[in-house]
Amino acid sequence: ITKLHNCGPLKALKSSSYKIKMAEVGGLAKTMIQSLELLENQLVEKLWVLKALQHLSTSEVNCTLMVKAQAASGICAHLNDPDPSGQLLFRSSEILWNLLEKSSKEEVIQQLSNLKCLLALKEVFKNLFIRGVSHYDRQLRNDILVITTIISQNPGAPMIESGFTRDLILFATFNEVKSQNPLVKGLKLSNSYEDFELKKLLFNIIVILCKDLSTIQLLIDGKVILALFTYVKRPEKHKILEWSAAQYEELQLHAIATLSSVAPFLIDEYMFYNGNAQVLEFLAWCDNEDSFFSHGNSFHGAGGRGNKFAQMRYSLRLLRAMVYLENDTINKDLCEKGAIQQLIGIFKNTISKYNDKEEAILLEIQSDILLILSGLCEHHTPGKVCIILHILQKDMKALLSYYLPFYLRCCILGCYPSEDYFLEKEGIFLLLDLLALNQKKFCNLILGIMVEFCDNPKTAAHVNAWRGKKDQTAASLLIKLWRKEEKELGVKRDKYGKIVDTKKPLFTSFQEEQKIIPLPANCPTIAVMDVAENIRAKIYAVLGKLDFENLPGLSAEDFVTLCIIHRYLDFKIGEIWNEIYEEIKLEKLRPVTTDKKILESITAASENIGKMVVSLQSEMIESQARQDVQNEQKVYTKIQATHKQRELANKSWGNFLARTSNAKTLKKAKRLQEKAIESSRYGERPPNAIFHRTDIKGLNATVPSGGVVTVESTPARLVGGPLADTDIALKKLPIRGGALQKVKAVKTVDEPKKSDPT
Repeated sequence: ITKLHNCGPLKALKSSSYKIKMAEVGGLAKTMIQSLELLENQLVEKLWVLKALQHLSTSEVNCTLMVKAQAASGICAHLNDPDPSGQLLFRSSEILWNLLEKSSKEEVIQQLSNLKCLLALKEVFKNLFIRGVSHYDRQLRNDILVITTIISQNPGAPMIESGFTRDLILFATFNEVKSQNPLVKGLKLSNSYEDFELKKLLFNIIVILCKDLSTIQLLIDGKVILALFTYVKRPEKHKILEWSAAQYEELQLHAIATLSSVAPFLIDEYMFYNGNAQVLEFLAWCDNEDSFFSHGNSFHGAGGRGNKFAQMRYSLRLLRAMVYLENDTINKDLCEKGAIQQLIGIFKNTISKYNDKEEAILLEIQSDILLILSGLCEHHTPGKVCIILHILQKDMKALLSYYLPFYLRCCILGCYPSEDYFLEKEGIFLLLDLLALNQKKFCNLILGIMVEFCDNPKTAAHVNAWRGKKDQTAASLLIKLWRKEEKELGVKRDKYGKIVDTKKPLFTSFQEEQKIIPLPANCPTIAVMDVAENIRAKIYAVLGKLDFENLPGLSAEDFVTLCIIHRYLDFKIGEIWNEIYEEIKLEKLRPVTTDKKILESITAASENIGKMVVSLQSEMIESQARQDVQNEQKVYTKIQATHKQRELANKSWGNFLARTSNAKTLKKAKRLQEKAIESSRYGERPPNAIFHRTDIKGLNATVPSGGVVTVESTPARLVGGPLADTDIALKKLPIRGGALQKVKAVKTVDEPKKSDPT
């Protein structure tokens, strides 16, 4: 030792390395492990041997030799041996750690997976958990729990038989679920770092234990689901927590992650505690705009600093795990609680909150939502359609361009019950509403979907029933889109929309610029590619499904365009045959006489169809012009009648003013009136006829007096006058000579006398 002390550092290091090498070659570690069996009752010597083994276990070679000598099981079985100094437990646990790290981990676990070792670990952990108060005790307790967690990964370890599983479940849940077990009576965890790590380690070991189906009943008895659900709730303000805000947030995320692993094995417990409702309520809090500052410090909180995305992510993972069980009770309960609408709303909000900084977590949230919705709607046709309708009603333009065709084709198109339900819920109306927005990037997608929907015979009635702004019909909308498309493509049309070139009625400006080039048979020509590159073919297909007849709400201009659309296929076929003929000429090939005649007849037929369409368009335009002239004439006639009526009214008013301001004019008008009345009567009166005057005598007015007749044949005293049936008749106002005359009041005979009260 003195010699080594006097040497330089390098020589001392070499000497130390040499000694370690000699110890490895000589198998010193293996010999010392074997000697432990001889020192069971000699504590001091045993501690010195353990100290030496602790140093030797830093070498991988020594660890391998120790494992071959069954060091792991031998040391672990004596962990709980009496030792007032506490060195035995500390050094033994350190050796076990080194063996797990520096030798075959599987072999060490196999040695520790026996009843004797697990009973020793259980007793040590219980003692440290219940009686450990120092920082050192808590650290040692956590180390023992980590070793136990590693052992529990072995399915053959007798965790349940040793009673360790029951105790671990109790220790994991006693803080959240009240227990009468004496082990935890009066026990409480602090917010120290060691106790916080212990709580996370207990959550972690529950995830491992639940993989053994024989543990399920113990998890039910320990009310693990109830304990974990105490964390699935919004943080309550002004509530005193035993954990700090950052610690509670991390435990909350860890608990929800644990639920995702445990709940699928405990479906009845999950439903008993109304798990779906609690998760959906927590998701609603995650989606609202309440002020909340998350710390996002832990592994589970990654990407959730300053927001609630981490909580939302793990809640959605939990829902995804439950939905993927394909349990009818769970999925039906979610649908009844409005999960579909809520998830779609969250999806929309995540799109609006999208930013590059949180791209990863937002994409994960969106993916989980889509997976959950697909799971809920896989065997639920109304649910699928409700998702599509909800998206369409929200007008999510950013989403539609990517997901709409995928949704409709995967969920609805091709399945007649789904198509019928979609039509019943006015889905076609929503598609047409989007089409009416007249946004180019949507038109092609929506028209493609419309073409496939029109294969359903019920679709035509819905399309014809749709009305847009200013009572616009679907046919009018489609024809308007056709005209807009042709204008953008540079198709030649006159000011009325008629065909200009009957040989090339559909040619675009691009086709005019491009020269025809001979191409192989498997290469599409420009005329063929034109079909796929614009929406004209799709509009033709949709209107074709509507039969081009009895289309409501079309103007003359629409009918002129409709003539072209109706013959689109004929024009396109003629255009392709014309390309073939031109390619033959360019290749300097001469077809046989028969083929040449056929080609010429096809070209001529296509041109004749164009001329026929032009003729029909001209007739429509002329007919509309005549109709416009007739309508204009009717309007002029109506205007003339109105002016004439005004003139007559003005003349009548002038005559009236003249009669009221000039007495001579009034008398003259009166005489003319009386003369007209006399001339309208019969010349001879029937015998014994009673004459009734129709005017009031002595009245100087030319205005008709109204339907007044003075009856003189019946005396007024017999009938009591015209007001005999009213209370006013008591005043006896008879009519004499046609005019009402005042008379003195007459006391009625039938008026009862008042009796004397005396």
